Amino acid sequence: MTPTSTFPLALFDTPLDKDSTAAPLQRQLHHRLKQAILDNRLAPGSRLPASRGLAEALAISRNTVTAAYEHLAAEGYVLQDRQGTRVAALASASRPARPRVAREPTAPPVTARRLAQIRPTAPPSAPSHALRPGIPALSHFPLAAWRRACDQAIRRAGPAALGYGDPVGEPALRTAIARHLAVARGVRCVPEQIVITEGAQEALALCVRLLSNPGDTAWVEDPGYRGAKVAMQGGDLRILPLRVDGDGLVATEADWKAQPPRLVYTTPSHQYPVGAVLTVARRLALIAQARAQGAWILEDDYDSEYRHAGEPIGAMQGLVAQAPVLYLGTFSKTMFPSLRLGFLVLPEALLEPTRIPLQEMLRGGHRYEQLALADFIASGQFSRHLGRMRRLYRDRQHALREALTQHLGLPHRIEGGHCGLHLTVRLPSAYPDAAIAQASQRYGIAPTALSGFALQPQPQDNGLVLGYGNTSAELFAPLVQRLGALAREAQV
Repeated sequence: MTPTSTFPLALFDTPLDKDSTAAPLQRQLHHRLKQAILDNRLAPGSRLPASRGLAEALAISRNTVTAAYEHLAAEGYVLQDRQGTRVAALASASRPARPRVAREPTAPPVTARRLAQIRPTAPPSAPSHALRPGIPALSHFPLAAWRRACDQAIRRAGPAALGYGDPVGEPALRTAIARHLAVARGVRCVPEQIVITEGAQEALALCVRLLSNPGDTAWVEDPGYRGAKVAMQGGDLRILPLRVDGDGLVATEADWKAQPPRLVYTTPSHQYPVGAVLTVARRLALIAQARAQGAWILEDDYDSEYRHAGEPIGAMQGLVAQAPVLYLGTFSKTMFPSLRLGFLVLPEALLEPTRIPLQEMLRGGHRYEQLALADFIASGQFSRHLGRMRRLYRDRQHALREALTQHLGLPHRIEGGHCGLHLTVRLPSAYPDAAIAQASQRYGIAPTALSGFALQPQPQDNGLVLGYGNTSAELFAPLVQRLGALAREAQV
């Protein structure tokens, strides 16, 4: 090889690896030359050796060298002309300088200002950790029946379901959901009003995008569901936290006059996390005020299928005709979290204004899962599964309540035990909930600090939210004893 004077022979002090298990020679050569260019060991304008000479020097095929050069040229690292192949001039951002011994501090990357509002409110925990809220009894899910529904969906739909579907969801699933909601939750809707989403969180974000503008006011429950606050923050909305008492969200005449909302988020049938039920008087007042003010109510009915005492509490959406309510639901609690299917029921008044935006904003996906779920509901498997889980969760709720009474060994008050998958235990402020929740992680226990659900925490917002969906009843006594001991260690 007769290299040019500008070509560093040190690039090939180490020969290419010709072992049968190594990467192809063309790829090795391409990678070595590319890195030399990016590291500035091959300066812009320097000429690479002729393909024949480099092939002889490396004892490889000339076609291998030619292919590597052509690949570099296609990527823009080199330029080829009649005089040969030379290194292209790259932008400085693509050519990082060699690191200095003492690096200068670099500015953080620029992101949207709204991201600064989103703070972690709970230590990360594994889904398998005991007493974690929001996790259903996954070991009791009827996998065999679900597998049959999935197999049937694949057989019936065939390869056609591999493509995009209806942006607002598979018609079969929307029909099945509409029928179920009418019977089980008293929701007034037809399939055309239902939009299938990737869980309740996407439904919330979709409501924000469809119904609000940056700077609008949104009311949220305090303490309340953190995901709702994140959705509002993601839309640059001005969030007003409203307190929750034993009868649910407290919205006064003064609130309506001083800070009228564009959106009102509420969990009326089972407030999360304290478990209150919004009274009929407050529901009707909220609907009337929202209608008068041109506001929209986002009703999250996330786990109200699991009512443990008395008759189910009906949805607010079906309380009066043409209510300004968007009804949100998810199958994360009634089926399993990784299914990632939820739904949004639009009021009739929004069908036409949102028709084109929804067609453009959404893409139909998870088609086999949607079709399988439609069959799972229509065949009665869903209702049977709900019945089994209601009995299981009712028993676990009673067992956890008894374990708290007998083994916690602290002053406490239990709330939220008539529905859902969790209990809330309020504690005196001398036992800091965040410290207890953090310490619990070391023992595979994942309660959530009640104070973490509040934007404006009050002294009474000190406690633990304990999930019983994913934990066997025989474990409650030792787990509660451990929590009591951790609370006493954290006492201030």
